Amino acid sequence: MLQHSVQMPLAAGQPTGYLHSTESGAGVDGPGMRFVFFMSGCQFRCQYCHNPDTWKLHAGRQLTLDEALAELAPYAGFLKFAGGVTISGGEPLMQPEFVGALLRAIKQRYGLHTALDTQGFLHAGISDDWLAAVDLVLLDIKHSDPARYQLITGQPLQPTLDFAQRLQRLGKPVWLRYVLVPGLTDGADDISRLADYVAGLGSIVQRVEVLPFHQMGAAKWAALGMAYPLADTPTPDAAAVAAARALFAARGLTVC
Repeated sequence: MLQHSVQMPLAAGQPTGYLHSTESGAGVDGPGMRFVFFMSGCQFRCQYCHNPDTWKLHAGRQLTLDEALAELAPYAGFLKFAGGVTISGGEPLMQPEFVGALLRAIKQRYGLHTALDTQGFLHAGISDDWLAAVDLVLLDIKHSDPARYQLITGQPLQPTLDFAQRLQRLGKPVWLRYVLVPGLTDGADDISRLADYVAGLGSIVQRVEVLPFHQMGAAKWAALGMAYPLADTPTPDAAAVAAARALFAARGLTVC
């Protein structure tokens, strides 16, 4: 996998956005191999965030739409058959104008499969037409209990649930993502409650990804001079991950 952060001059008269980095050859951000744009800016402060360096919008490099497309261009032919493009972050909906234009341009210029990795909190700021250029939503729901969700993220749960209902109305395919954190998100009753909710969304939910918590972001917290709240939290063992996946699978959901 290659990380790119090349500085380029800005062109006048084009929409601009703030980009943290890109990754080519990503295999865990949607179907097949993905080119991923990691946008800067996020209004969440998740306790287990592994990219706290994406939180500040203007900490990323500014670039135009054409410059973003130029970074994708060398991979477009391969991605047409091997996967597609994912826009992640940070939180992409922090920059709806630029991200929307980028999604549309990717479709128009290259005809690639597109995925949006989001927790949906800011969905009220985009139209249904904006979502037309999105083939798949990677939806992060951090917890099923509103109080625990607020504790984990610093934001309320309801807007994310509202977004899920909106995706159901639009028939937009979803991969649900759930991070399993020992002592924080691994309660069987909480997972069961979320599994019931997700199953109720129906056929739009193509799969559920239970992602084991890891400590790979700890160094970034330290580099930013921030205390990592989960420094003493272990990675869940295989049995805990299997148990969580089984709770989703018991509702007829495809789980990985």
